[in-house]
Amino acid sequence: MSSPELPSVPPANVPPEGADVRVAEGERLRSVELPGVTLSVRSRQPAREGLPPALHVHGLGGSSLNWSALMPLLDDVVDSEAVDLPGFGNSPPPDDGDYSVTAHARAVIRYLESSGRGPVHLFGNSLGGAVATRVAAARPDLVRTLTLVSPALPELRVQRTAVPTGLLALPGIALLFTRITREWTAEQRVRGVLKLCYGDPARVSPEGFRNAVQEMERRLRLPYFWDAMARSARGLVSAYTLGGQQGLWRQAERVLAPTLLVYGGRDQLVGFRMAQRSARAFRDSRLVTLPDAGHVAMMEYPETVALAFRELLTQATDPADEGDTGQPGAQGAPGPPADTGGGTTADDKRG
Repeated sequence: MSSPELPSVPPANVPPEGADVRVAEGERLRSVELPGVTLSVRSRQPAREGLPPALHVHGLGGSSLNWSALMPLLDDVVDSEAVDLPGFGNSPPPDDGDYSVTAHARAVIRYLESSGRGPVHLFGNSLGGAVATRVAAARPDLVRTLTLVSPALPELRVQRTAVPTGLLALPGIALLFTRITREWTAEQRVRGVLKLCYGDPARVSPEGFRNAVQEMERRLRLPYFWDAMARSARGLVSAYTLGGQQGLWRQAERVLAPTLLVYGGRDQLVGFRMAQRSARAFRDSRLVTLPDAGHVAMMEYPETVALAFRELLTQATDPADEGDTGQPGAQGAPGPPADTGGGTTADDKRG
């Protein structure tokens, strides 16, 4: 997936420019070298030893920071880590420049195999949801449960608001966009991202906004930033066109792990109408819909997502729940605003 219009891909052993990656209180970052890739992994100290491991995978243009609001809310039930996919966050590009969904999934699998942490409770958002679906289908031995927040699964009718992101997949568009937006400040870019990804950008605190601007400034200094974005977008679009056993919907049907699906009613990137199709595709699924959330519910309403995951854990480990096809009533956990928002009401249905 190379294009003469895109910048060249530096080798993976070249560290990203700028070491000012934000690390929230209680977190630590480490670098893990694997065949063909070097991954940055964000982790938290669990509340106690022996908790089952969890791994979180971010979406297109995101990073492991996207899970910093959720992870501390789960540190008494899982031992959380979040990975920066190759070319994102603090992870350098892959050696071969392959940003396909399969390549990202291969990087996650290599990490789980090398760390010996599997099987894990696997989380994925957007692109990370597609990656996590492929991992769970290909390697069920590595996945205990699967939690997908607005997973980027193929849609026949894409929302108009998602079209510009998809256009990044076209050769030359990333370069054109960088020229058009050359004069945009980091603040302007962040406001645009928040408007696209959040149901209500006003939920982001002033401190959260400042942190996002600093992270945007850091990313824009990376020589491969737009290359990683364009090639990953192209890889996602390519995955949408695959049929047969490699099709993402077919792989969703093969997932054995209990699955939690979280969809936002104000999502401008993944159609809310896809929620019911996902609930039908994943054989052991629980659907939580958040009417006021956008594309990143784990950042906007981390308390609600944490509660839904705790319920998934309880149901997945409770023998009395086996064979239950009932539909519990509305569940919710209103919480105080944090950097990225509080909670809302969730409609939880067993698929």
